[in-house]
Amino acid sequence: MKFCLLLRSAVKHQTHHFHTHPGSPSTNTLLKDYVKTKATQKALLLFRNLWSKKNKAIDSFSLLFVLKSCTIRSSAGTAMGEGKQFHGLIVNLGFQNIIFLQSAMINMYSAYGSLDDAQQMFDEIVAKNVVCWTSLISAYVDNGKPSKALKLFRQMQMETVEPDQVTVTVALSACADLGALEMGEWIHTYVRRQGFDIDLSLNNALINMYAKCGNVKMARRIFDRIKVKDVTTWTSMIVGHAVHGQAVEALELFREMTAADDSNSKKSVIRPNDITFVGVLIACSRGGLVEQGLYHFQSMRNKYKLKPRISHCGCIVDLLCRAGFVQKAYDFVIDMPIKPNAVIWRTLLGACSLQHNTKLAENARHRLLELEPDYAGDDVTISNTYAAAGMWDEKMTARDRVKQRRIPGCSSIEVDCEVHEFVVQDKKHPKCNAIYEILECMMKSMKNHGYGHA
Repeated sequence: MKFCLLLRSAVKHQTHHFHTHPGSPSTNTLLKDYVKTKATQKALLLFRNLWSKKNKAIDSFSLLFVLKSCTIRSSAGTAMGEGKQFHGLIVNLGFQNIIFLQSAMINMYSAYGSLDDAQQMFDEIVAKNVVCWTSLISAYVDNGKPSKALKLFRQMQMETVEPDQVTVTVALSACADLGALEMGEWIHTYVRRQGFDIDLSLNNALINMYAKCGNVKMARRIFDRIKVKDVTTWTSMIVGHAVHGQAVEALELFREMTAADDSNSKKSVIRPNDITFVGVLIACSRGGLVEQGLYHFQSMRNKYKLKPRISHCGCIVDLLCRAGFVQKAYDFVIDMPIKPNAVIWRTLLGACSLQHNTKLAENARHRLLELEPDYAGDDVTISNTYAAAGMWDEKMTARDRVKQRRIPGCSSIEVDCEVHEFVVQDKKHPKCNAIYEILECMMKSMKNHGYGHA
């Protein structure tokens, strides 16, 4: 989750005494202001200037603001080196056991995408509190490891560390990414039993979780109960309706959200962001609303001054392809101001296969060979395209390439609030022998009932 959530949690739980003299209030205030305004270069220059003069104004709070500056800079793609330098400085000063600095370093390494360093920092903490746990859980969520994040969430509770409002918000995000509805419902029940103050961030997380996990009715129920909504609230619900094919509901919400833009209403104006438009364009695509989709794509740029990203262009390609306009989709891709990625070309390839447009399919496959040459699924698609056109020699060539480099896909299943992942012929699961025994029994039973002989 976003760093501001963790900061709020850290302030709530911070009760430690610092092993250094208090720094200058004016120095730390200035560093804090630089962090708040994301003037990270100024913060680092000020600290280095103070350090070079051996200024006694430096204390553990100063180092905290420096770490936050490194975190912001790492999120913007700056090299990891400076963060590690400050980590070394903290160790040299003997501050490595101050828990709020350790939590800040977990956040910093997470922003760099270095989960090994974040995990190591966490493991070195002797007396772990809820902030430390939340920082590490968030690190795995932010770096695309939601399954590991939920395992940590359960481990945290087994070690009798009670999650707080921020922790459950982060855990709900992991549930949303995994589609783990059962676990998400358990967290929602836990929130109610503990009597948490369900603020807007937590409500937004619940809406997002229920929508992504398929329970759109529950997501909408929570949405309708919220009196004061922000752009995340509206966007989560719009996207939720859109991805489940409820185009009318999604577009109606978008009209309601932006109504104040076109009136003299005194209500607070909620302006859509780029993610909102992803939801709107998905709704148009799923609903076959080509003209509306193109209109919203234009209004995004002209009315709301939002620069289209690759995801928006991908939605337009999907919109045109679903409507059968593969030539228009191809022309749109060629004229895109952003370099098309493999997902866009793959969308076009699939549509060309369905439309039996061999020429455009070959063009798309050629582009995909340049971007992701080892992805076997593209050879399967072009093989099917050739088969439909009666081009049997080309089909056999494509199928041979599939056999040479096919990589097994991964499947997952949620059992008792735990997500298990498998690949073909997986032997790593601790209960793999029992699983295969049951599968063997199922296969025999199916054959006895006349299935599987072909």
